Amino acid sequence: MMTMFGGCMLCIECWVSPGTYADRGLPFYRYPAELVAVSTGVFEGQQCLMTPRTRSQWRAMHTTAANDGVGLQIRWAFRSADQQAKLIRDQLAWGGKLDYLLTWIAAPGYSEHHTGRALDLDSFPPAEKFEDTPAFDWLCNNAWKFGFKLSYPIGNDSGFIYEPWHWCYQDIIENTALHQSCEVRKI
Repeated sequence: MMTMFGGCMLCIECWVSPGTYADRGLPFYRYPAELVAVSTGVFEGQQCLMTPRTRSQWRAMHTTAANDGVGLQIRWAFRSADQQAKLIRDQLAWGGKLDYLLTWIAAPGYSEHHTGRALDLDSFPPAEKFEDTPAFDWLCNNAWKFGFKLSYPIGNDSGFIYEPWHWCYQDIIENTALHQSCEVRKI
């Protein structure tokens, strides 16, 4: 099946059967109406894209974390279907197996990054294991106050691996539910 997504032609069946993701309860994501730039904090001048509301909440969360002595930086934010497909092609070229890759890289169209609300975060300075950093602990205790939720905690039902760095801004803030999403984190 060929589908037009964000101006690029994709063969979804090349990556995964749409039914496979639907069976896991994963939606097909569309691009947001508006994206704005924000500094990543990684390299001077490097920017990424996200929705205006995500940027506003990210800036508030980033400032609060910094005031608490915690450094946060963005590794990824908005990612197009083309960029998503390139990630998979690159991993396949390096010998990756598709079934395994699709547990940590969503097929084009199925990544929260397409929404402009998902952020892959790291501590500043970067750490080898993000989940063992004060930044991760801070996020688990505070990110929900800004509307961010850990998308893929340990034991999640999505079929994706545990991703302690992947946080998604939720348009509807249900503080208690968001806060509880971080309860299952370290074994």
